[in-house]
Amino acid sequence: MKIKVCGMKYNPEAVAALGPDYLGFIFWDKSPRNLKHPLPGKLGGLIPRIGVFVDAPKEYIRAKMEEHQLDGVQLHGAESPAYCRELLEELNECNAGKVLLIKAFSVGDTFDFGNVEPYLSLCDYFLFDTKGKLPGGTGRAFNWELLKSYPFDKPFFLSGGIGPGDIPKIREFLKTESAVFCHAVDLNSKFEIQAGEKDVQTLKKFIEEIRPLAPQLKQ
Repeated sequence: MKIKVCGMKYNPEAVAALGPDYLGFIFWDKSPRNLKHPLPGKLGGLIPRIGVFVDAPKEYIRAKMEEHQLDGVQLHGAESPAYCRELLEELNECNAGKVLLIKAFSVGDTFDFGNVEPYLSLCDYFLFDTKGKLPGGTGRAFNWELLKSYPFDKPFFLSGGIGPGDIPKIREFLKTESAVFCHAVDLNSKFEIQAGEKDVQTLKKFIEEIRPLAPQLKQ
């Protein structure tokens, strides 16, 4: 099971030392985790850095990519397929390597996977999060049962209020057919001392427990 730790602001070096597969940094001024200062150089370049944006101008994203040496972009707003295509073309032209693109979708009491289909050829991954009044995390989990009808083979990130006590729930989810497409879990507010500061010991324990897990389909 791969792990993305998102919303880091105050102690990214300590989190990076735990060896997550992705580091997420938010660049949205309405978020208390909005990153306004340079990232520490000691983070190194081995863990992909993902910038989280919400309906941002393409010029703004390009500037943050360069400033923070980001490896990928997570779009958490109402970005259209056309916008994603244009953004990718611009970013790939400006960067030596391919830019990773994650498109987030907010899941409510129901979800129409038909809204996801136009993004299939554009994104490397989808991310499913809990629908709230504003874009971004709510600290609450959505009904993972809705993913049983996931109709695509595009890998996705599972997000939305995942916390230290959710190991049993994740084990059960990994027995479902759609779990074979769950690329990673996305961790954020449930592992914080304050907004943007992660509880490293709690996070370390969780990573150690969840890292060996993988889909185990019932026969």
